[in-house]
This record gives sequence, structure tokens and C-alpha cells, in this order.
Amino acid sequence: MEKSKVLGILGGLGPMATAYFYELVIAHTVAARDQDHIDMVISSKATTPDRTAYILGESADDPFDVMEREAHRLVTFGAEVIAIPCNTAHYFYTRLDAAIPVPVLNMVRLTAEKAVAKGCTRVGVLATDGTVETDTYQLACRAAGLECVVPDKAAQALVMQVIYDDIKSGMPPNMAAFHIAANQLFGAGCQCLILGCTELSLVKKQGLLDERYIDSIEVLAEAAIVACGKTV
Repeated sequence: MEKSKVLGILGGLGPMATAYFYELVIAHTVAARDQDHIDMVISSKATTPDRTAYILGESADDPFDVMEREAHRLVTFGAEVIAIPCNTAHYFYTRLDAAIPVPVLNMVRLTAEKAVAKGCTRVGVLATDGTVETDTYQLACRAAGLECVVPDKAAQALVMQVIYDDIKSGMPPNMAAFHIAANQLFGAGCQCLILGCTELSLVKKQGLLDERYIDSIEVLAEAAIVACGKTV
């Protein structure tokens, strides 16, 4: 039997999303005993500068330097595949992938491909301002042959409130605000909505969303399991 690869998790972006990703990888791996699971090394560098603030020019603290350093540490500790359970951090994906000697999974690209496999042709994206403003999902969706819609300015502000004021602050998500943004996208003809921020994945974890939502962190977990040689 071929030895499975060691998974490196470049996390802390934020910490709860990292913990949930680790949980998902374990829960979705076919295993009958401890030894059947994937070996993992985790960096949860919560002090990494805020990705959105840097991308939007609100901070001069570049997260990439920290991300690159932590990724190399993961490789030093044996990581053979790296996953980053943070959508906004994928703004730095190309640079990081070029700097690291092992494969780095692209959560954004994988999620767009999942939407296609689900039969969607027009999707909405709920994500941080940093992800939306850099067209991170818009470009990935276009490459996959999908139409992509994002909330208008007022609805996007509500999405950011749910992410930063609620979930990142350890508070329950304001589902009224969430659904205002979501319903705007469904009203624009979107067949499914991508949870393009791993904090929003925690909303789905609570069982508050239906099958029309595609959770990027679930997509990444399944891809990581396969990349490490295990069965989902």
C-alpha cells in the first residue's frame, strides 16, 4: 500500500476556520483506525497581518512574508502538500506556489470547478472585500466557464459585518444580514452561492444553510484528502 502524503495546513487565517478545516479532513477521510488518517502539520499563525486590510491599502503590513515563512516551516516539518483554509489569502497564491517546493492546493479554483460539477452556470460569491475587490473568484469562475455575481456595495457591507463583527469576534452570525446579501444574489439569477470566506463556512457548519451553498472549505478538505492519497 502506497504511503499517504503529509498535509501541511497554513492556517490561523482565522483560527476557527483552521480548526474546522482540520476537523473536516478527519471527518471525511475513510478510516477504520487512527493509523488510516492523514498525517498533518499545522501552522496556526493568528498574528499574520490582515489580508483584506493589506490588499485594500489600509495597512502596510504584508501578510505574504509571514505566509511564506510559515509555509517553509511546514515543509521543514515534512509537509508534502499544502492547503490554505483562507480564501482572501489566495490573492498571494501565485507567489506562494512559486516559492514553495511542494504543491499548494488552490481552494478558489477548486471551488469554481465544484460549481461547474454541480451543474451551475451562474454563481454568486459571498466573501471579504479583499477577495471581491481583487476579482479572485470572478477570474476563477470565468476560467471555469461560469458567470459570477457579487453583492452590491450595501449588501457587501453586511457580508463584512457578519465576517468581522460577528464570526471573527466570536459572536453568533447575524443571519438577517447574511440573508439580505444572499437573497440579492439569488434574485440576480444565481443558482448557487459560493461561501468564499472560511468564516462563512462556520455558518454552514451550524446547519443554517441549504444545498444551494457551496462551501469552499469543504471543497478544499476533500481535495486535500485526495491529494494525500486517501479516499473521501
